[in-house]
Amino acid sequence: MNNFSKRLIFGIIYVLLIVIATTTNMYVFYGLFFTFMLFSIYEFQQMLQFKSSTPYLFGILILLASLFAHTNNSAIAKILFIISLLSVFIAFIHTLLDEKKIAVAHLGKMALTILYTIIPFLLIVELPLVTNNFNPKIVLGSFILVWSSDTFAYLVGRQFGKTKLFERISPKKTIEGLIGGIFFTLVTAYILSLFFTDTSLLQWLIISVIISIFGVIGDLVESMFKRQAKVKDSSNLIPGHGGFLDRLDSIIFAIPFIYAFVYLTQTL
Repeated sequence: MNNFSKRLIFGIIYVLLIVIATTTNMYVFYGLFFTFMLFSIYEFQQMLQFKSSTPYLFGILILLASLFAHTNNSAIAKILFIISLLSVFIAFIHTLLDEKKIAVAHLGKMALTILYTIIPFLLIVELPLVTNNFNPKIVLGSFILVWSSDTFAYLVGRQFGKTKLFERISPKKTIEGLIGGIFFTLVTAYILSLFFTDTSLLQWLIISVIISIFGVIGDLVESMFKRQAKVKDSSNLIPGHGGFLDRLDSIIFAIPFIYAFVYLTQTL
């Protein structure tokens, strides 16, 4: 099987998993992004040359706390949340007592792992519940907008791109590609608003701009990490695509801004 066939087959599987998880039920939804989070932690720690079980423990506990909080088990959710916070501070104490480790570097990598690979997935699973009604279509729509932005930015950049966007980090990205991605993602947002009517057209348009801009920044940030690690892909876990972070870098960086926007529009 050649690389194109692998990329096509596993790309379809990836899209199907997102669609199934966002159209079935809360447990399938949490299960998929819980799995994505664990693989992302593994890949990120490999790039940082960092080994610690604390991010895994913290990630598992914090997502379970989120799940229990939304399934009428608030007492268990609170306990899990407290334990997850304690796990981090216990890891801090353990690091300070371990003379073999450079404490600041170790704790810095731990904090970066939590910030980059756990908090975004927590926000992804929390996003459908901002209105207290489980509405995963907004997550599915966000992924569709990411795919639209990536695809059209690549196609427009390849055809018309001349002005480099950030050559030091990603030589192939162009300003023309960015503009093309924004335009076609706005068109995609309009189409989404016709089918996913729980979110207004204006909201979809703003989310599309957030994704087009911060998704590209997310891709550049991951490229920076890979350059530092001197690797082409975050891993080879997805044949033809590289790793999970290679597929999720845009949504990882954009989701805090999407969540903040949706939360504010729902509460103000």
